Amino acid sequence: MRDNFQAEDTQLANLLFGQQNRNLKLVERMLGVRVGSRGSELTIEGDDAQVLLARRLFEEVHGLLKAGYMVSPADLDYATRILSADSRAHLRDIFLDTIFVSTRKKVIAPKSLAQKAYVDAIRKHDVVFGIGPAGTGKTYLAMAMAVSFLAKKEVSRIVLVRPAVEAGEKLGFLPGDLAEKVNPYLRPLYDALYDMMDFDKGQALIANGVVEVAPLAFMRGRTLNDAFVILDEAQNTTTEQMKMFLTRLGFGSRAVITGDVTQIDLPTGRRSGLVEATEVLRGVEGIVFNYFSDRDVVRHPIVQTIIQAYERHRPAAGESLTPSSSNSPT
Repeated sequence: MRDNFQAEDTQLANLLFGQQNRNLKLVERMLGVRVGSRGSELTIEGDDAQVLLARRLFEEVHGLLKAGYMVSPADLDYATRILSADSRAHLRDIFLDTIFVSTRKKVIAPKSLAQKAYVDAIRKHDVVFGIGPAGTGKTYLAMAMAVSFLAKKEVSRIVLVRPAVEAGEKLGFLPGDLAEKVNPYLRPLYDALYDMMDFDKGQALIANGVVEVAPLAFMRGRTLNDAFVILDEAQNTTTEQMKMFLTRLGFGSRAVITGDVTQIDLPTGRRSGLVEATEVLRGVEGIVFNYFSDRDVVRHPIVQTIIQAYERHRPAAGESLTPSSSNSPT
């Protein structure tokens, strides 16, 4: 099959094609089509379905460029995944849904259909679960939403929580007092926070109690009012810890719980509170479960390949890594 696409003008064509036709070569490699250019026009040849997908991709990316969005090679990869999953999707609705602009002028927005659904769920619901593999943006987007809510004064503080579970190492052998021992477990939350605001501002918010980063055990007995609370690495909570955390929420608060059920570090025989929550809380009004897959990975492309390799290997050994039908998103 052969099809054509015409850019609106030379400037948009140059942006769409990329320097030395870099974007066209990338699309050829990803979709297995042949793309030629003449002036502002593209000619696409190949398998019928792939040619139609490539044309749709160029149409949607052209629309992003026309709206002033600078499309990177990584964005082309994300866009291809999105349209491969749903050819009717509109990239503008996803890529232009700005959640937050960091102090480094970095625009934070969804990069997949699942990320868009996740962000929309956080906007609309009080308790949202984000479950999926590493690199899918679960924690980072939750953090961006929390900072956005704080900036808009929709909450008065942010509480970032992680269980301090030993993953093959003993806390007792680490140097320092309790706070110093658990700090390595909380480091990823600090990193995400400082990626969105400069270090001094982040430190000031922490010093003033506006942002709190703490181990999950420190939440017992508290009531969190008017707060945006994130529980990260929730697969390493026990049943009791998950229930304790969820019952800390006070008036005007919302919670986002993130985790990867394929990376549970609990001792043998202890059931994950996150896994149980997907069963106990399924169908409860006001609670939403969002699931991510390797299609939603936004790290180095090899991360997606690694996840796929483990998906292929472990089920063969009798271990299912995907949610059962009883654990499907609500």
